[in-house]
Amino acid sequence: MKKDVSATQTSMEKQQLTQYLTPGEFMNSDHPDVIKYARANAGDSTDLQEKAKRLYLAVRDGFRYDAYQLDFSKKAMQASDLLQRDYGYCVEKSNLFAACCRAEGIPARLGFANVRNHLGTEKLEKKLKTDVLVFHGYAEVYLDGKWIKATPVFNKELCDKLGVAALDFDGENDNIFQAHSKTGNLFMEYLHDYGVFADVPYELFMSELRKHYAHLTTEIMDLQQINIRS
Repeated sequence: MKKDVSATQTSMEKQQLTQYLTPGEFMNSDHPDVIKYARANAGDSTDLQEKAKRLYLAVRDGFRYDAYQLDFSKKAMQASDLLQRDYGYCVEKSNLFAACCRAEGIPARLGFANVRNHLGTEKLEKKLKTDVLVFHGYAEVYLDGKWIKATPVFNKELCDKLGVAALDFDGENDNIFQAHSKTGNLFMEYLHDYGVFADVPYELFMSELRKHYAHLTTEIMDLQQINIRS
């Protein structure tokens, strides 16, 4: 009997995608607040691509990007916790977007990389003692048989202030970072790729922060809020 290769591949694909639809400790897509937020912003369309695009815009512009107030406690890093605030940083915003996608039946996961931010503020670089942002987070969603990168991090208002175009997501092509400002100056470059994960790899995240920001070790080890504005 001839084996149905296509059916076998489809079955394997569904099994592999299951982990990217299952709630995680941090990507808690089964939390009532996440489910409510996702439903309110995904719209009534049955098209998953359209849902993802709407959720992307909701998270990108609904929470201002703030890399100055950082809370590395496990509770603060859950997707549901961001819904209690109007601001967040890359990992938090990407995690919420991915959680919302899962809540709407769209497989999603997280990716992390070290990036150099050429337009970073002087205060941020002074606090970090580098222009390298460690463990910058973004999301990947599975649509039409492929994984697509999405970065709902920098809200449009912030991008306008920095002179860069806001990242739009069309549900078909990778959307990961602005390489240049509107005037052509180098804005951001990727230095190291950590790969993709089904949930926030908390211990690896903390380990990399301690390694690269040794002068902040006490704050990071104690999981205290780091307020760079102070």
